[in-house]
Amino acid sequence: MDVKFFCPRWGCEHLPWNEYLQKIKAAGYNGMECAIPNDMTREELSEVWEKLGKHGLEVIPQHYATYEADFAKHHDIFAAWLDKMRSFPALKIDCQTGKDFFTFEQNKTLIDLTVDFANSTGVEVFHETHRNKFAFAAHITAEYLRQIPYLKITLDASHWVNVAESYLEDQQEAMELAISRTEHIHARVGYPEGPQVPDPRVPEWQEAVQHHLAWWDEVAKRKRQENTLLTITPEFGPYPYMVPLPFTQQPITSQWDVNVYMMQLLRERYA
Repeated sequence: MDVKFFCPRWGCEHLPWNEYLQKIKAAGYNGMECAIPNDMTREELSEVWEKLGKHGLEVIPQHYATYEADFAKHHDIFAAWLDKMRSFPALKIDCQTGKDFFTFEQNKTLIDLTVDFANSTGVEVFHETHRNKFAFAAHITAEYLRQIPYLKITLDASHWVNVAESYLEDQQEAMELAISRTEHIHARVGYPEGPQVPDPRVPEWQEAVQHHLAWWDEVAKRKRQENTLLTITPEFGPYPYMVPLPFTQQPITSQWDVNVYMMQLLRERYA
């Protein structure tokens, strides 16, 4: 099993591209995961992809920004995003797909757009378990996984912990099914009242950390048995995911340091 780590562009948008790419390569990342807004032009994408090539880094583009509540409009915006990405090679795509209030058939239509994209480009799309999207909760996602045998996911269990207000102890079957269909991990640690603990390095959050490690370990175990690639993005985020200090609005800790810590922890764990 090979393991590759990807640095989120999220939280580093203030850095010029070359400075950012140099920084993530020096830190030991294999590439970046980068949200691609719907209005980002092909010219802008070409510049970024050229810089990635110069730095010898891989990329996982992320879709996130199709918020339209009208399904027909949502469908067309999402289809246009996929069409735009056809010209830009990627290791895989992470996709925040659909809406939590769309019907099963509507969300499946969007999922099937990504299957057509993968069949024509060779770049697979994995659907992130994320609040507000079709995969917002473990028990709901389990039904999609049962009914769509080709559906594969990015496991971000932090959202499910928050939605269920628990560490999912009573949803073992749903978690096992999700783990069996996971192709990418977002290594952020959630807790019952929120999607991101303040700092995974400190003793008071180790219960949350251990629950997430147990799920990631099972994904790694399966990938090792398959001898297939495991990709991980340490995805602790800036404000509003990271709680700021009162009045000063200073970050409670360093997002960069936390994500590097998570990368090093998991690289050693899965070496």
